[in-house]
Amino acid sequence: MATVELRFSAQPEHVRTARLVAAAVARRAGVEEAVLDEVRLAVGEACSRAVGLHRSHGLTDPVRVVLTEEEKVFSIEVGDGVPGPPGSDGETVPGMAAALDPDVDGEDEMGLAVISGLVDDVEVTSGESGGVIRMSWPTPAVTEAP
Repeated sequence: MATVELRFSAQPEHVRTARLVAAAVARRAGVEEAVLDEVRLAVGEACSRAVGLHRSHGLTDPVRVVLTEEEKVFSIEVGDGVPGPPGSDGETVPGMAAALDPDVDGEDEMGLAVISGLVDDVEVTSGESGGVIRMSWPTPAVTEAP
């Protein structure tokens, strides 16, 4: 399992870098070329959401992006440092709408809707240490020559 971890300060100008890194690692992992634009857009939305949350909550922690290549799947986790409601450690956010967070605005919900439209396998969790959006895409199975 190959993993690339990226951390960047919560500045909008760094979102582009995260998109470029995600696309490059996805290509190397074997994600189909036709899907790379979806990967780029989804990562951009997730990172923009995390940057917005950090800035609106006055956090100086970096935004975390973890790109993982496993057998038959490529996954990306984008994490923010904004704690969820008390008692929500690791809880899946229902309906992709982040309804557990009273600070969520319409723009944030729109970003999650865009992500769910781009990615078939997406999960949003919220906990005491922050939120995570986990997205994954299939990669072709590698067959070895006899």
